[in-house]
Amino acid sequence: MYYTTYQSPFGEIILTANDKGLTALAFTEGEQPINIDTKHHKNNTYFLEVITQLQQYFSHQRTTFDLPLAPQGTPFQQKVWQTLQTISFGDTQSYAWLAKKISNEKAVRAVGSANGKNPIALIIPCHRVIGSNNKLTGYAGGLVLKAKLLTHENASFIALK
Repeated sequence: MYYTTYQSPFGEIILTANDKGLTALAFTEGEQPINIDTKHHKNNTYFLEVITQLQQYFSHQRTTFDLPLAPQGTPFQQKVWQTLQTISFGDTQSYAWLAKKISNEKAVRAVGSANGKNPIALIIPCHRVIGSNNKLTGYAGGLVLKAKLLTHENASFIALK
């Protein structure tokens, strides 16, 4: 298990990975910080491609990520996270859309919970899920950060007051 930090324009990010790929990406100011323990070893070179792609994203040179991902979660969570990756840069979708997309229209709350447990924020774009009314809803990094990310992508949403 490896980790490193990256200073993004929107705050410090902690990255973790194993030999299969990226396991977590979280903003340190978020509501769900990553827990680094003695199993994790600092390794900046392991994350060179991740950091390159993040720099390209933040400088408007990249709209998709092409990285090996290894998020840990239940089969249901994995299905939700894979579906999240189909939401394009600059687009937003609702929790109801996400539930319908995984063929489980009644699972809107479960989809919301899985979305909130996404360990690889930004790259698995859970920030692109908003309420059916186009308003911002929960985000592990906080609604201010969610608004900044969506604004960065020129996405349409109803701003915070």
